[in-house]
Amino acid sequence: MSDAGLTVLKHYEGCELQAYQDSVGVWTIGYGDTENVLPGMVITRQEAEDRLERRLARDFEPGVRAAITAGMRQEQFDAMVCLAYNIGVGAFTGSTLVKLFNAGDIALAADQFQRWDKAGGKSLKGLRRRRAAERALFLGANAAYAIAAGDKTP
Repeated sequence: MSDAGLTVLKHYEGCELQAYQDSVGVWTIGYGDTENVLPGMVITRQEAEDRLERRLARDFEPGVRAAITAGMRQEQFDAMVCLAYNIGVGAFTGSTLVKLFNAGDIALAADQFQRWDKAGGKSLKGLRRRRAAERALFLGANAAYAIAAGDKTP
């Protein structure tokens, strides 16, 4: 991911140094990391950065590259990695967004981001905002504009 993609991801994930349960009860720490997190766990800011870097490099960047067969620009890759980091590589790979993107329909693929606004079956304001930012990034916005677009979404 580029610095712009990381900026968007970190803005919407936030960084929690103490383990917490997310909106659907999954133990989470750092920048939304769910791997090997235990109740009561505490990490440093550097550990949060390292966990994010490791998970992106090992799971999410390769997962997006494997799912996408069409050429993509950096901001499209960043937005799709940000989405995959939040919904999981499996859900991303099987998504209509991937099918449309690989078929060359960028506009319809961009509109698919907004479909991923639910956790536990309920639409969440934070996810609507994140998806608006990811969509803006996907369509070529810089990080500041993407975040501003996301943060003003109802």
